[in-house]
Amino acid sequence: MDTKQVMAEYGIKPLPADTVEAMAYVPFQPYMPELCKPVLGFENGTIFRDLHKPFYGSACGGDRDE
Repeated sequence: MDTKQVMAEYGIKPLPADTVEAMAYVPFQPYMPELCKPVLGFENGTIFRDLHKPFYGSACGGDRDE
């Protein structure tokens, strides 16, 4: 069962209905997430594929790499 199916079955929303500025929220994550190989996880900083969010800088439309 994937994350969207679990959320629909149990009525779980990804974020609270009333969010507050400057407060971190962690979206619902499945119990058995898709994992990557340990070596790739070490390079990426996480073994969880859903948490790997690489930064591309100007390659994705930014003016400069910062």
